[in-house]
Amino acid sequence: MFDWLFRKKTGYPDFWKVYLSHFKNKSKSDITDTRFVAFDTETTGLDVKEDRVLSIGAVSIINKKIEVSNTFEIYLEQNIFKPETVKIHGLMRNGSEKKISELDAIKLFLDYIKDAIIVAHHASFDKRMINEILLRHGLGKLKNKFIDTGVLYKRSLHIIYQENTKPYSLDYLCKELNVPTVDRHTATGDALITALVFLKILSRLDKRKHLNWGYLLK
Repeated sequence: MFDWLFRKKTGYPDFWKVYLSHFKNKSKSDITDTRFVAFDTETTGLDVKEDRVLSIGAVSIINKKIEVSNTFEIYLEQNIFKPETVKIHGLMRNGSEKKISELDAIKLFLDYIKDAIIVAHHASFDKRMINEILLRHGLGKLKNKFIDTGVLYKRSLHIIYQENTKPYSLDYLCKELNVPTVDRHTATGDALITALVFLKILSRLDKRKHLNWGYLLK
């Protein structure tokens, strides 16, 4: 409540206003001209409220190609540390990676993604983790449209979602689509893998004449 009153009085910070400005008067462009950003987070756990983001990795995709020279990778200060999760992400509290504050991290991330369509595997979790960061700093939620590669893969197989349908893991999709799992369980590595999976699915949809916005964003 007090944060809301503060924002009413002072307004939002400039970096948030710049981010929002990318969505004004936005018209839908052709898929090949659209910028997609595949991203992933490494976290201290799976509790969206209690756990924290440790690193964010992302890659940009335009014209069905990954912009190798335009990748994104940051590490966050570990105010919450859970040693039992280190075996998954490999990030130590006092590791050699240069770490920045949560606020600086979200500034850089928003500047990188702008109005791109975000691609992630099991996207709801990563999206909620980022939104929790925004919430902690008195900001709104992400405005970008999201594509979940797991859901899109099911759609490409014409599988109708059911509550008891087991979600496809990223490892499973890599095996099915012949995508190498290099740097698995690092944010940037998983972002790149997700981007490759996404492009493989796009190619499949294109061959079947299903590559359209209605199919991607359904």
